[in-house]
Amino acid sequence: MLIKEYRICMPLTTEEYRVGQLYTISKHSHQESEKGEGVEVVKNEPHEDPVHGPGQFTEKRVHLSSKLPSWARAVTPRIFYITEKAWNYYPYTITADGCSLQCSFLPKFSIYIETKYEDNCGDSENIFHSDKILGDHEVSFLDIAFDEIPERYYRSLEDPRFFSSAKTGRGPLREGWRQHTKPIMCSYKLVSVKFEVWGLQTRVEQFVHKVIRDILLIGHRQAFAWVDEWCGMTMEEVRRYEQETQEATNELIGLVAPTISVSEVGQPTVTHSAPASAPSTPLSDEAPDFLTPPKTRPRKKSAPETLMLPVLRERTGSE
Repeated sequence: MLIKEYRICMPLTTEEYRVGQLYTISKHSHQESEKGEGVEVVKNEPHEDPVHGPGQFTEKRVHLSSKLPSWARAVTPRIFYITEKAWNYYPYTITADGCSLQCSFLPKFSIYIETKYEDNCGDSENIFHSDKILGDHEVSFLDIAFDEIPERYYRSLEDPRFFSSAKTGRGPLREGWRQHTKPIMCSYKLVSVKFEVWGLQTRVEQFVHKVIRDILLIGHRQAFAWVDEWCGMTMEEVRRYEQETQEATNELIGLVAPTISVSEVGQPTVTHSAPASAPSTPLSDEAPDFLTPPKTRPRKKSAPETLMLPVLRERTGSE
């Protein structure tokens, strides 16, 4: 198992991000969904925890067959999805992923993410209060403005170095912004990746962490770049938006009875995890270094400047 802690600061408060996170996840999931592919919401319901109190439980199926890179499609079943279960007791969340039983090529693969949000610049130590992992994991600060993301996912309108919020007056973000920006919050994410296959474990776990790192950066950049869309929404309004978007997304995917069974991923008893911050994984088209032959020419890259969200019912019209 490879454990890493990521700390991602945002020019927001934790209360603001509570709304922004829900809005961003819903909009991003809808953007990435196509007929028969994307993120299907199976459950989204209140959940009570004896330790963390009231929260929300969600179960999603991330349909990936056509979205997998070519090197992965060659060894995966045609019907393939990942089950994502999340327990959101904001400002604390847990996310666990498990592959469908038909994924025999990934017999012992799991991701467990624990997240905590605080109004600071990422200077809280051992925030997860776990003696087991203290000193045994790497801590990485991710900068939403100046850390690179894969070129194919770059969009200038979502670049915090250039974006300026009309409603909040925040941005663009300059060098050293974490030291002088107010307000500021931090997402602390403890990510555990386990792939128990001898000979591949270390390399696969490192590759998955790289993908997760890119997901976190992209998701947090979007949450800030879309702030003028969700700023001012109440929890009731964003929950209504979430429900409407989920219904539209499920229609795009096409709800059909599952043809394969899915393994049950119970809520782990050890603390290690994060929220459902990136339901649609931006997997690379390239195989990991240990699976790809030497390249003889550079790969062409391109990305649209904007992604259009299909028309949803206006908030004002639903009130």
